[in-house]
Amino acid sequence: MSKQFAAKTPEDLPSAETLLAMSGLEFIEAIFNGEVSGPPIAELMNFKLHHVENGKVTFRGAPQFTHFNPMGGTHGGWYGTILDSALGCAVATTLPKGSTYTTLEYKVNLTRAIKAGQWVDCTAHVQHSGRSTAVAEAVITGVEDGKIYATGSTTCIILRPNIPTI
Repeated sequence: MSKQFAAKTPEDLPSAETLLAMSGLEFIEAIFNGEVSGPPIAELMNFKLHHVENGKVTFRGAPQFTHFNPMGGTHGGWYGTILDSALGCAVATTLPKGSTYTTLEYKVNLTRAIKAGQWVDCTAHVQHSGRSTAVAEAVITGVEDGKIYATGSTTCIILRPNIPTI
């Protein structure tokens, strides 16, 4: 059983000092292992980290009725949220101690509908992590059927507050 937990208040989130004292991989592993809180959005959207390694993460989740659009299907925002989360966390795993990132842009391609309660994996791989930017791609696949439900990509900016930029 996973020990992961989501922050319930702003005070539950890891401090900047905690975040910057670890490499990105150490930080994402700490969330995965339940040593620090994860973001509240993961609980709201019903997904959790399922696998973590350098340059790659997988989230597992299932949209619920509360994630439906007015036409009774899973809202595109659910797809976008799990993709953005996996893409960003994959990028984070490549960062040295003292660095953070933020998303510059991301793209989502929906290929088929995910039904309420259907478990999917969203796996993201980093293709490039440089001095100032990182690029990653992700795919959402059904846990039971292996079908592709969506793909996505991102470009993130790497923020290194203690390292001067040229």
